[in-house]
Amino acid sequence: MKKFFNFFTQEIAIDLGTANTLIIHNDQVVVDEPSIVAVDRNTNDVMAVGKKAMMMHEKTHQKIKTIRPLKDGVIADFEAAERMIQGLIDMIPNRRKLLRSMRTVICIPSGITEVEKRAVFDSAEHVGSRETYLIHEPMAAALGIGLDVTEPVGNMIIDIGGGTTEIAVIALAGIVCDQSIRTAGDEFTFDIVNYMRREHNLLIGERTAEQIKIHVGAAEQNLEEPPADYPVNGRDLMTGIPKQIMVSHKEISRCLDKSVAKIEEAILKALESTPPELAADIYRTGLYLTGGGALLRGLDNRISKKTKLPVHIAEDPLRAVVRGTGIALQNIAKFSFLISQKSL
Repeated sequence: MKKFFNFFTQEIAIDLGTANTLIIHNDQVVVDEPSIVAVDRNTNDVMAVGKKAMMMHEKTHQKIKTIRPLKDGVIADFEAAERMIQGLIDMIPNRRKLLRSMRTVICIPSGITEVEKRAVFDSAEHVGSRETYLIHEPMAAALGIGLDVTEPVGNMIIDIGGGTTEIAVIALAGIVCDQSIRTAGDEFTFDIVNYMRREHNLLIGERTAEQIKIHVGAAEQNLEEPPADYPVNGRDLMTGIPKQIMVSHKEISRCLDKSVAKIEEAILKALESTPPELAADIYRTGLYLTGGGALLRGLDNRISKKTKLPVHIAEDPLRAVVRGTGIALQNIAKFSFLISQKSL
């Protein structure tokens, strides 16, 4: 009988990120899109969601506005978030739209408030989820990289996303101590925009800064395999005319230095509050880096030098959290750390 009802229930896992939203359906990542929606200002209709909306971002005229509904890992624009989630769910191929029942597991930052949790539950309910569970990002990341979170062994996860950096020590299917700071990928992007304006009198947009971060982003100046210099186009603030300059990874490592130092500080703070037996485990196992920020060149080496501990970058760090959310979806009855609406 249970299998019969399961046929009528669609199960999806959502990593609702500040920068990107990923959805797992039938054990596969079926949606991987930027967390952005484009809206017609006159009619308030949704014009595009995800990659199409990102292509419009910072290039719109007066009739179109692009909205990033999530800020610092939580929903900042409730209505836009719902419309974006609905648009992304509609992208799922072979979805049984006529069937009403939907079970979802959604990923949230560990430093989220009760009000912010309620906003996530309400958004899920409005897009048709009958049964919603929440999972903290570090726990999802740990599951996604293949750690057994139920064991009495301490593991430290550092998940550097778009809006927040989540640092947590996990043991016995629970978070023992954690640090959640709002210094992450978006902060790196703003650092680059400000640096280009300050040092080169060049005005660039978020999208260009993001490309600089991808091509020459670095946390250290001395890299074993340095990337080639990257051409940057923008508007000269002195003349107002578009121009191009070349940027090296050394420049970007200097401009990101303060933000990376904040992440290092939060890691040290989390290590300080770790119980001694778990600290002994972490000395053996090392630190695990996940999220888009883990791809910053030389970051693992820099953190390793600071903490004197081994640092492991997850395989495919961008998808570690959504993979873990998918594992939680398959084992809802097994994992006690999942937050349901009843327990709020």
